[in-house]
Amino acid sequence: MHDHPPGGQPSGTTINTGPPLGRYYDVAGKRLLLYRSGDGGPAVVFLPGGGAVGLDYLNVQERAAALTTSVVYDRAGTGWSEAAALPRTSAQVTGELRELLLTAGVPAPYLLAGHSLGGLYARHYAQRFPGEVAALLLLDPAHEDYNAYMPPELTEMWKAFDPGQALPDELPGELIALYRGLFEQEMAGWPAEIRERLIERHLSPEWLLTGFREAANVDELYDEVRHAGPVPDVPLMVLCSMEVDGFKQAVSIGVSDSLLREEIESKRRLYTALAGSVPCGEIRLVDAGHVTMHLRHPGAVLQAIQDLLARLENRQ
Repeated sequence: MHDHPPGGQPSGTTINTGPPLGRYYDVAGKRLLLYRSGDGGPAVVFLPGGGAVGLDYLNVQERAAALTTSVVYDRAGTGWSEAAALPRTSAQVTGELRELLLTAGVPAPYLLAGHSLGGLYARHYAQRFPGEVAALLLLDPAHEDYNAYMPPELTEMWKAFDPGQALPDELPGELIALYRGLFEQEMAGWPAEIRERLIERHLSPEWLLTGFREAANVDELYDEVRHAGPVPDVPLMVLCSMEVDGFKQAVSIGVSDSLLREEIESKRRLYTALAGSVPCGEIRLVDAGHVTMHLRHPGAVLQAIQDLLARLENRQ
């Protein structure tokens, strides 16, 4: 089963070009974009990172569709979905995803594949709706204990950067040019129509700033997860990036390479503890950066999905 491009734009947005793939579904008064392909269950549902959109994961989504139903989507206020005030609570985001999957006819249970901020949302979804989650795949997930594992010097630098402060209406031209080069490099092998549409929108002011706006309440998001109870006893795999990519460097101006390397080692320790917090947890190291993990090593993501599906099959 494949979804086809929608025939119009959601009302109330400033988007000038429509999505190249997917359908709109009405959820709580908002039109949300979802694209799926493949058949069978459990469905793999990709939760994008902050500043990313569902179709950024198309390369791994389509590979997963050879195994089972595979889904990408845009949260309200992001990507091609209808505008919404940001930031929002994790309860809003996870409740919205649950209703979207129900509306789109994608039955539970799910293998949730969350990247960065999406990884935090995936864990919270599993905490809130444990009976609907078959397995978790977390790609460099945001985590409430992240700062506790980091070097104090780095923690202080991140605290000084306040994503909730007043943001400019547009970013400097040199930063936009840098981002264009990075996107063109990482998506060089993608179908031209999809690649160009994604890059065009990623370089628009509204998309460039969405990631900062969505994470402006990150401490509150962390508190929600801290108090939401345990993660269910399901197979869990954490993919940990071991390199620094250009996207990370672009927002880490003034941070030394040695400190960025120390961050990676600290992150590895955190994710090792996260994987060890459940009976069926595992961490795998990937030689790529935080943003580019699934772009440079889609095979590592697909292998993780295959292995998780195999573990679920063996449980039956």
